[in-house]
Amino acid sequence: MATRRENSDGAVSRRSAPAVGLEAREDQLISLAAAQAEEMLLQKKAPTPIVVHFLRLGTSKNQLEKEKLRKENILLEAKAGAIESAARAEELYAKAIAAMREYSGSLSSEG
Repeated sequence: MATRRENSDGAVSRRSAPAVGLEAREDQLISLAAAQAEEMLLQKKAPTPIVVHFLRLGTSKNQLEKEKLRKENILLEAKAGAIESAARAEELYAKAIAAMREYSGSLSSEG
């Protein structure tokens, strides 16, 4: 649950409880860092590295890199699906061959 705190300058801030789990905690810290960076940018007191970071995020090169990563992820998921599909097909072939052997064996023993 969020708690209210008053800063030294009299402003009220909300502080939420630490997230459970590493990924959730990391997301929470990223959110806090982004909020602080936004506040510094709005007050025109952001250090140059922060300004440059956000400028780079807006470049067409960065957008192309993001799109490339998205497509690479789609490709990797498709490859993983193909591998799983091939494994299932191999299993089905093995079962079919075993069934045919069993069937052909039962025909030769009846005669």
